[in-house]
Amino acid sequence: MHTESAARRLRPRMTDSDWLVLRGMRPAIERMASRIGRAGATAVDLGCGSQPYRPVFDARGITYRGADLENADIRIHEDGHVDLADGSADMVVSFQVLEHVRNVGQYLAEAKRILRAGGWLILSTHGTWLYHPHPEDHHRWTRQGLLAELAANGFETTECVSVVGPLGWTTMVRLTCAFAACRRIPLIGRPLAALLAIIMNAKGYLEELITPEWVRSDNGCVYVTLSRPSKAGAMERPA
Repeated sequence: MHTESAARRLRPRMTDSDWLVLRGMRPAIERMASRIGRAGATAVDLGCGSQPYRPVFDARGITYRGADLENADIRIHEDGHVDLADGSADMVVSFQVLEHVRNVGQYLAEAKRILRAGGWLILSTHGTWLYHPHPEDHHRWTRQGLLAELAANGFETTECVSVVGPLGWTTMVRLTCAFAACRRIPLIGRPLAALLAIIMNAKGYLEELITPEWVRSDNGCVYVTLSRPSKAGAMERPA
């Protein structure tokens, strides 16, 4: 696990080029985890990578288990199968993975398979962002498209939070490109990139303040969703 990368994603700095979106994701994830989580519950992170949000679940007494192609508690096979029995998890979580998955239906089917009855899915993915293959990059969604994708694969979505609207994310795109260019400059590149990030992140923050919610909700850089298998639709939603 890359602890430096994980810490940066959980607690981003204004000197990071993606500060604006990362600072908005964490509160949404924490609030959803608090609503549906309980001490002793099990959360499985599909495509966990460096496990940046593990502390969110650890702090609530939730047993966190990472699943990935390698270097994780649970193996995900190349064909997408997860090495877990049916109904093994109270929660499945997935952060910035879905856009990299070739077969979205298979991925969501595995998430549904390993959930216990009454289980929940917390998922975040990009609405808009630059191409970023890790190792592949296949999808972007509108809010309506993502909710339809989840519904088509057997999930009822009870909450969808949009993180960073169009003014903010266009500033982030420009910052991302300029940040990478600055860091290639010998000697002064890194401090110059950090200074640029502070200035443009401040600009993006102000742009977020003036963006109406009705604009942001349908034009998000990232969507964080809370869903459950449709067959559990008759159960009471969390307060």
